[in-house]
Amino acid sequence: MRLTGVPLQITVVAVALIAIVATVRLAPRVAGGRLADVLARLGLVLGCQLCVILAVLDLVNASFDFYGSWGDLVGVRARTQNPGVPSAHAPAGKRSALVTPDPAAPRYRLPAGQGRIDSVVIHGTRTLISEPAFVYLPPQYLTPADRTRFPVIVAFTGYPGDAQNLITHLRLPTTVAQEIAAGRMPPTIVVMLRPTVAPPRDTECTDVPHGPQAETFFAQDVPAALASAYRTADHATGWGAMGDSTGGYCAAKLAMRHSDRYAVGVSLAGYYHALQDFTTGDLYGRSRAYRDENDLLWRLRHLPSPPVSLLLTTSRVGEKDYAQTRRFLALARPPMRVASITLPFGGHHFSTWRRELPPALRWLGARLAGGTKTGSFTGRPPGPGRSTAPGPGGRSLSAGRR
Repeated sequence: MRLTGVPLQITVVAVALIAIVATVRLAPRVAGGRLADVLARLGLVLGCQLCVILAVLDLVNASFDFYGSWGDLVGVRARTQNPGVPSAHAPAGKRSALVTPDPAAPRYRLPAGQGRIDSVVIHGTRTLISEPAFVYLPPQYLTPADRTRFPVIVAFTGYPGDAQNLITHLRLPTTVAQEIAAGRMPPTIVVMLRPTVAPPRDTECTDVPHGPQAETFFAQDVPAALASAYRTADHATGWGAMGDSTGGYCAAKLAMRHSDRYAVGVSLAGYYHALQDFTTGDLYGRSRAYRDENDLLWRLRHLPSPPVSLLLTTSRVGEKDYAQTRRFLALARPPMRVASITLPFGGHHFSTWRRELPPALRWLGARLAGGTKTGSFTGRPPGPGRSTAPGPGGRSLSAGRR
């Protein structure tokens, strides 16, 4: 049974109900004071609680897709087919050994005229990391006569989520297609990844000393691989990063630390420094200096601002990053430009981020330059453009509230 499938959900709920009924019926039979009776009652209670907890965990995971498969849960990735084998879902670009079809991934089809989603594996030459991804291609890309290059958004889900969340929960490809069709953003390639390159470990998009080189993979390997397979923009102003939660931190960090590759970043409820716990292990080799380099607030205080544009989203009520986001906006200095979307309320979940996504995409699209023909795209920022100027390098967007 699939980890997120309905049959497993029915099974674990049924087992939990059976365990509750069994505990109620059997408890009177072991009500004595003997050691055996005490141990039997303890076993019934613990077994019942375990079944209920497993059922709840499975239902929560099915709702949010933290782990998309059993392999994700235990940290084992399915083997991919020989890159030379033809596939009906092969990338719609040049032949490349760095971006190969992923036969183990689900297939997603968009309505006619909205573009296409490729299920692929991206192979890194510098890091030797291989990661599954989904690549959204706008309908303009699929026009045989059009050979122009397209801007690229590299999008990250949170931890421990699966890249599928960006399709099924955030509805990123559908929203991008709608914004392109309405002329509110240029035709854009969107690459959807998870930030976890060594599951179940949370690397926080960091080059871990003597460990996974996640930052190098996303900053160098991913752009190089995509350029080998697709008609991507050949300059940093055509590349942007975005993400939610952990993915938002990754997007902002990649833009700030690699402005030669990502000129624009969008952080949907991201944070500004990585907390270390049992999921991360030691990210910085016990080096305080290296930890500080990965702290985005520290970078604003102590290092020159990079020439990038960032959009940060948060909520006054419901998000824990509100105070730090205000601090980031106050610290921002040119040449960095920072804008923000602040909702009056909204929890740390996809329903909030879906409200923020359309204005975020318009803001992002207005700052990407890919050299492609954009038709009716105006290139203007979204919404009425009102600004409250929270800091010398930042401003607030009014779009996206309701």
